[in-house]
Amino acid sequence: MKTRKELLQEIHDERAAWQALLAEIGGDRMEEPGPMGDWTFKDLTAHLLAWSERTMARIEAGPGGNPPPPWPASMGTEDEIEDWDEVNAWLYEQQRERPLPDVLADMDRWFVRLAALIETMPEDTLMIPGRSGIEGMEERALVDAEFFGHFYDEHEASVRAWLQSR
Repeated sequence: MKTRKELLQEIHDERAAWQALLAEIGGDRMEEPGPMGDWTFKDLTAHLLAWSERTMARIEAGPGGNPPPPWPASMGTEDEIEDWDEVNAWLYEQQRERPLPDVLADMDRWFVRLAALIETMPEDTLMIPGRSGIEGMEERALVDAEFFGHFYDEHEASVRAWLQSR
């Protein structure tokens, strides 16, 4: 099990890795299609941010808290949804007109907010399994959460392939 200090260092390191990726891509390429099909890197960032904000809302709500999903209730609850592509398409439509600087600034602020939240949480909320409010974390403590797995597991390979193809 990680400590609070180790988790904060991980958040710091992931923010630095994200900023390095942004520098590698360059501002002139962030709105070109390719990193995820027709989606731009800006679109992908907004997608990651939407899901990261959902995680943050769950942590802030705590165990037993149930923040509303960021999609319309007519799409169903997480337990009811069978087609996550529909949810992702809805999220994309909500964010696609946002200016690139706003999306990047919000993502950077998310890292800062996450670190601040972890810094100020009671020790038992961080260290005792099931106290995080995150679905699927009932058997693990918050310090062991995978805050950055979504990008690495589902999107990094396509972003790297897009970068290499150019």
